[in-house]
Amino acid sequence: MSRALIAMSGGVDSSVAAYIMKEKGFDCVGATMKLFGDGDIGAAREHSCCSLEDVLDARSVADSLGMPHYVFNFADRFREEVIDKFIHAYENGMTPNPCIDCNRYLKFEKLFLRAREMDCDYVVTGHYARIEKDENTGRYLLKKAIDEDKDQSYVLYAMTQEQLAHVLLPLGGMTKPDVRAIAEANGFVNAKKHDSQDICFVQGESYAEFIERHTGRVYPPGDFVDTEGNVLGRHKGIIRYTVGQRRHLGVPAAERLYVAAVNPGDNTVTLATGGGKFSNVLTAHDINLISVPAIEQPMRVKVRTRYHQKEQWATAVQTDEDSLRVEFDEPQRAIAAGQAVVMYDGDVVVGGGTIE
Repeated sequence: MSRALIAMSGGVDSSVAAYIMKEKGFDCVGATMKLFGDGDIGAAREHSCCSLEDVLDARSVADSLGMPHYVFNFADRFREEVIDKFIHAYENGMTPNPCIDCNRYLKFEKLFLRAREMDCDYVVTGHYARIEKDENTGRYLLKKAIDEDKDQSYVLYAMTQEQLAHVLLPLGGMTKPDVRAIAEANGFVNAKKHDSQDICFVQGESYAEFIERHTGRVYPPGDFVDTEGNVLGRHKGIIRYTVGQRRHLGVPAAERLYVAAVNPGDNTVTLATGGGKFSNVLTAHDINLISVPAIEQPMRVKVRTRYHQKEQWATAVQTDEDSLRVEFDEPQRAIAAGQAVVMYDGDVVVGGGTIE
């Protein structure tokens, strides 16, 4: 009998994933990652994860399924690989994506290693995506979920072949209503629980307030400038702004203004009018390729540079072992350094990287 470690966040998705694996005859063990304490993130919030309530919900479901349940404290690793990187990105004028880092370094690294220590054959999560093996190439493929509204393939692009071979995603062929119906039919305590929203460790405060409280630093005001360097007004600290932002600028103008660049070197924020800053080309580093071992010649792909963005046609070129150049058919607005670029061939994830 195959043994599976179920990553149980306390939410309905991972709970139903556990139920499905039990129904398939797997020997299942539940695990909840303790990533931070309430004291680290401020007051608790309803649409969060990793709280004491979430742990108790996960344990309740595990008990109802006759599964052992463990809590693993990965707070130090989470602080290093997720929170500190989040802060560093804002301090350096970039736009981070902490959900990708959490999946990469916690769920599919720390938890993956813990599963091996426990002699588990697979790690199972409640993500909405699919994993299939291409029998022609022998490579494991990451594919979009059947329910495109819930598809999470974008935040999983960093998975390796080794991980894909030992991860199961039982919700990839289901819709959210189907998942809730199973939870309700089985009396799960979290059947009607809201999904997690926003950044899990920023609770009841803005990103900037979290960064200031966490670091104890004050980020000084500076100048808003236009693309010619003319001063338009004063900003409230660069950590309060990201590329593409349109709201909370406080600068009167005849045309709507957008953040075109955040410049930590001289503590300025560049604003543009019209549609904002458009780019035809991006470069990315720290790349991970899934469907192919390398992009050996220019490749036609569809691309997302933000989680829920509509895919855009582009041509991708791998410029060296760890870098990509992506040229879009149509100029794209507000491509932000620090975000992920993820490439698709139909519903298959080709790979992705971090935008420079």
